[in-house]
Amino acid sequence: MPPTAAPSTAARAATSRQMQVDASGLSGEGGYEPPFRVTPEIVRHVADIGEAMGRIESEGGENVRPALRRANRIRTVQSTVEIEGNTLGVEEVAAVLDGRRVRAPPRDLLEVRNAFAAYEAMPDWMSHSVADLLRAHQIMMDGLIEAPGRFRTGGAVVAGPEGVVHIAPPASRVESLMSALLGWLEETDEHPLIASSVFHFEFEFIHPFADGNGRMGRLWQTLILARWKPLFAALPVESMIRDHRAGYYEALRESGRAGESTGFVEYALRMIREVVLEHVRTEQVTEQVTEQVRRLLAVMDDSALSARELMSRLQLTHRPNFLYNYLRPALRHGFIAMTRPDAPRAHNQRYRLTPSGRHRAAAPG
Repeated sequence: MPPTAAPSTAARAATSRQMQVDASGLSGEGGYEPPFRVTPEIVRHVADIGEAMGRIESEGGENVRPALRRANRIRTVQSTVEIEGNTLGVEEVAAVLDGRRVRAPPRDLLEVRNAFAAYEAMPDWMSHSVADLLRAHQIMMDGLIEAPGRFRTGGAVVAGPEGVVHIAPPASRVESLMSALLGWLEETDEHPLIASSVFHFEFEFIHPFADGNGRMGRLWQTLILARWKPLFAALPVESMIRDHRAGYYEALRESGRAGESTGFVEYALRMIREVVLEHVRTEQVTEQVTEQVRRLLAVMDDSALSARELMSRLQLTHRPNFLYNYLRPALRHGFIAMTRPDAPRAHNQRYRLTPSGRHRAAAPG
């Protein structure tokens, strides 16, 4: 929507938030503290994630198997670009990254290659470095915009169905705003789970680049988390956000209206918690996949199949047996995925193998 559109209530709230930023000294002069509250929900999520991470580490689960690490990286890349409108599915992304020919719009192919390169380069970056942030943007948006790796030089407006939802700070302030925010990130005593989520919201509020802000915000939160626990470099938090993208945008809007990131922090921690618990569940069954799940994976191929088609291939007639012993365990552990995760009971629901499911199906035993 063009900048001339009338600002919504959310945009006016964002303008109020901008006044808070101006008054707080975010120019870098003195310490800046992004406004947020640590709520009971935030405390619960941090405790749950910490407990799960401790269990993973005590069982040696922080050393992710190469096949699962690769599958998760594919999920991460596919999810973060799909959120921004990319049309490639998981299988197509895997094919692109394997160097196979894929028929798709050139921009979509380039977005995938760039995002993969950016995530692969993460170990080389410091989360509080302005220079590294710009280098990451250069990789993420190379060939996609006119000046990748540079802060925007013009205004930025975010529009939604209801009109303008956010008017970003003027370009003249972006460099000082980002320097101050990264400085806060380096010095803060907040738990990394909280700090990474606060940073993500503040980054999207500043909207420092002409394009690619969503991808960069998600990438940088993953980097912050990976600096705390390296396992996060292999966990597809972005895929959980993709599956709950309406909540993602709503949390950004609500925090903008409130003038603080509390609501977004709660949302982000819910997503992180679910991804960590999914990893725990996946690791628990990787070596002890039931015979029923093995049979299900064995009859699947690259096509998306309905429950009826799968039952036919398995020669099953009792639907509850199929649901509880075959389909749901395979879904729960990430070996198959719904084509319509937003509508689990849709009449046209189909199921497809995930990269980890394909790897499991090919594994002996």
